[in-house]
Amino acid sequence: MATRTRHDPQRSCVICGRKTSKRELTRLCANPDGSVTVDPTGKSPGRGAYVCSEGQCAGKGLNRGRLEHVLRTKMDEDNWERILSEVSAPTDLKC
Repeated sequence: MATRTRHDPQRSCVICGRKTSKRELTRLCANPDGSVTVDPTGKSPGRGAYVCSEGQCAGKGLNRGRLEHVLRTKMDEDNWERILSEVSAPTDLKC
């Protein structure tokens, strides 16, 4: 009997378009209340967008207009600064 291979969901970075495993990307979630948060579990309700966890996409490449378009929401300045700091911060979490 053949062994089954585990399904590994693929997602695309909204900044650079690179396709990779869902676990290697950071999910940003537009919550029903209009705020945008980093979703470390990948299971929060709301519209999600994925960005590369490392490299240019997580830092300077993060584009506010692009994220607002993909998430279909407007971000205020405080929310945008918080998202930038959370995404740019190095993390050792491996989900």
